[in-house]
Amino acid sequence: MSATTAPAPTRSRVGQPTVTFPKLVRSEWIKLWTLRSTWWVVAITVVAQAGFTWMGTYFTLQNIDPAEIGLSPDQVGPNFLQAGIMIGQLVISVLAVLAITGEYSTGSIRSTFAAAPRRIGAVLAKGVVVLVVAFITGALATLLSWALITPSLGSEYGIDLSDEIHRRVLIAMPLYLMGVALFAFAIGALLRVSAAALATVFGVFLVVETLFGAFPNIRWMAEVSPFLPSSAGSRVLSTSTESIDALRAASDVTVLTPWQGYGVLIAWGVVLLGIALVLLRKRDA
Repeated sequence: MSATTAPAPTRSRVGQPTVTFPKLVRSEWIKLWTLRSTWWVVAITVVAQAGFTWMGTYFTLQNIDPAEIGLSPDQVGPNFLQAGIMIGQLVISVLAVLAITGEYSTGSIRSTFAAAPRRIGAVLAKGVVVLVVAFITGALATLLSWALITPSLGSEYGIDLSDEIHRRVLIAMPLYLMGVALFAFAIGALLRVSAAALATVFGVFLVVETLFGAFPNIRWMAEVSPFLPSSAGSRVLSTSTESIDALRAASDVTVLTPWQGYGVLIAWGVVLLGIALVLLRKRDA
């Protein structure tokens, strides 16, 4: 009598939870905040940015009349408020890069992609979480900076919420850090190696843009410089009271409006992230 082999049971998919984008976002949010490094980076960004802003404001106003450095009274407050933004920019870039490259270095990205086989949704969810954290961090750093420098500014130089430029700078500071985080996250997703991604981000912000700005007499460098990520994005923090038409008439290179410049920064991040997502489906995890 021959033995018969029972057919292998099939696993029913009925009742299995569907992986949706909101669930991916929630998962990435929990994942990011369970890392102690996230808390440290957020705290360091807020404290360092606010601390450098206070020091720059306090010691400068103790020794220098703002008019001596070309600032009118209505420009002093918003200019000093952003004195520590470079520190915040560099630290938040570290968080954005490590949020994606950290999983590649530990190999946990395989588990992430196993839960979300299409991959793109998982990376976009991670990016959304990074941008939200960057904005919140930037907002906290801006508010703390404002609180710390208000006594030094006094009534003459204080932030005036009725002034359009003052309001724009207050809103733009966290938005700028969010744009920087998008750029850094895109570089991390593209290169997937922490050291290489951080070197690229810092190289662009600290070396390439400084180098281009140092040679305004070289025509092609002067024409490209306004469109580099940080140079363009920082236009949204401009406190110039001159009209864009007047600035363009006085310059022989492109002058972006504040929000045009911010749009260029966002475009850098979107394009680089788009390239990373295209390669994502072709690369091994």
